[in-house]
Amino acid sequence: MNYKGINMNNSTNTEDIHIMEALGRAKIVVKNGKVVEVGEPLIKYCPLFAKHRNIKELNKETIKKNIEFRIKDFGLFTENRIVETKEYIVGFGTSEIFMSALKNKILDAVVIVCDCAGTVITNNPYLVQGLCGRISGIVKTSPIPKVIDRIESAGGIVLNKETAEINQYKGVEKAINLGYKKIGVSISNLKDAKKIKELETIHSNNDINIITFGVHTTGCSKSEVEISLKYLDLITACASKGVLDAVKGHVLAQVGKSVPIFALSQNGKELVLERMKDLERPILITPKDELPEIKGNFYI
Repeated sequence: MNYKGINMNNSTNTEDIHIMEALGRAKIVVKNGKVVEVGEPLIKYCPLFAKHRNIKELNKETIKKNIEFRIKDFGLFTENRIVETKEYIVGFGTSEIFMSALKNKILDAVVIVCDCAGTVITNNPYLVQGLCGRISGIVKTSPIPKVIDRIESAGGIVLNKETAEINQYKGVEKAINLGYKKIGVSISNLKDAKKIKELETIHSNNDINIITFGVHTTGCSKSEVEISLKYLDLITACASKGVLDAVKGHVLAQVGKSVPIFALSQNGKELVLERMKDLERPILITPKDELPEIKGNFYI
């Protein structure tokens, strides 16, 4: 993605500017609470937004309206940001899986990324869901002190309150230094997975277990995914044909068919099963000799 003219260094910046890739990985720029730029999406249809928001086509107009709805509804990118919730729209997503893992003590803490704060470490399951349940790939964000205060009051630790830095490696490192041992982390740049996993070896005396979750994969090629596959415990397919091709022969569990999430390790599988326990709706569990099994033709 080209972000010419935008300061991407997470340095101190008086401008209230936020960049997110969402709804088909379209580049969205929000400045002072207003949507000022919407790029072209990589795909024109997403089954999740069609089902939950009745968006039949992803284009600049429908994307802008959806982001404006989120700004109004829960304060996305603004000082009115809601930071905690128990509610969820999809049964299985990164935040939902992490929420159940924290609630049921499978993980001690998770490292996530959110608007208005950047990288955040927390052991509060409802903070994870509140911050991440309705966002996508945050590329850059500006610190908003009122939101950061609420995050801290809810048990979150912001990696850098001055700059809202996004750095998942530093976030995991900080979580380890805080004494957490079983740590989940969302990773949008899949290449970071190897370096983050190596922290287990660096801190081998502390019995550290890091659960890596690859996210925001629309547009990723098969080769990009294959390079990092052995360092990932979970990955979401989003709309990536590259993910679907790369995970063949490596999937231990799959949830969903349209926008599936794949467990690639026993630890990842345990997190998926733990999430299943929390869902009140009926669940169909069917052993399969070969995965993935998908539904739809919108993948790229």
